[in-house]
Amino acid sequence: MSKVLIAGGGAAGMMAAISAAEKGNRVELYEKNEKLGKKLFITGKGRCNITNAADIEEFFPAVVSNPKFLYSAFYSFTNEQVIRMFERLGVRVKTERGGRVFPVSDRSSDVIQALKKEMERLGVNVHLNSEVKELIIEERNEGQEADGRNRIVRGIVLSSGKKICGDAVIVATGGISYPSTGSTGDGYRFAAGCGHKVTELSPSLVPMEVKEWYAGSLMGL
Repeated sequence: MSKVLIAGGGAAGMMAAISAAEKGNRVELYEKNEKLGKKLFITGKGRCNITNAADIEEFFPAVVSNPKFLYSAFYSFTNEQVIRMFERLGVRVKTERGGRVFPVSDRSSDVIQALKKEMERLGVNVHLNSEVKELIIEERNEGQEADGRNRIVRGIVLSSGKKICGDAVIVATGGISYPSTGSTGDGYRFAAGCGHKVTELSPSLVPMEVKEWYAGSLMGL
């Protein structure tokens, strides 16, 4: 049994924890906030649009750059599988205009609770108010390089200074889109520390200010 450490308790972190635990691993999840799924809670104006019911091939033209990069992800766990998983966890779903899939209850909290209960069932250990500040990175010895890489992640360091070692570390800290929910760009810093190149960051969704009086009536469209 491998010990898997997960940094981040949002949608990605919880799904990663479930997947790792299903494969028989011992999973420890660390979340900096006082609760799980803080950003998930406000998704879809609190209703949580889980996925889209369109054919997967329709997704790729909507990807701005390098859609081929997402082929394996989209086809490894399809939108239909997402829907079936949540229904198995007790979350009934509905499909609305544009193929958007929501829980029938219109409550994002139901989605979060379903993921939490599944983690509990699988024995995932959740640590709240536990911020991961850095990764424990070791240099490989000469002659042990793999695919040109010479660093390996051995564990994490919490803000308290506590060091925790594991067999694998999954970084699921989100981007930098909503700092108040915990998405403060930690993942980019971790990636750079591992030797990855981080390109210049820029927002993909921003407010627009206009002088026309009628703009207010278009809110929500």
